[in-house]
Amino acid sequence: MKHLIIAALFSALALTACEEKTNVVNVPVPGPAGPTGATGKTGDEGAQGAEGNKGEAGSSSETTVIVAPAN
Repeated sequence: MKHLIIAALFSALALTACEEKTNVVNVPVPGPAGPTGATGKTGDEGAQGAEGNKGEAGSSSETTVIVAPAN
C-alpha cells in the first residue's frame, strides 16, 4: 500500500510538471505613420586647417634586384 501511494504521488507530480501552459500576449498595433517633418538646417562649413611642416628628405641607398631563374 505504501508503494502504491508513493507511485500515485510520483505520477501526479510527473503529469503536472509536463503540463504545457500557453501565455497569450496582446501587442498593440501602431497607427499609420504621420507626415515627414521638415529638413533641418545645415551647419556652417568649417575653416581650412593650417598646413603641417614638411618632413626631411630621405637618404638615398643602393637597390638590389634579385632575379629568380625561370624553370
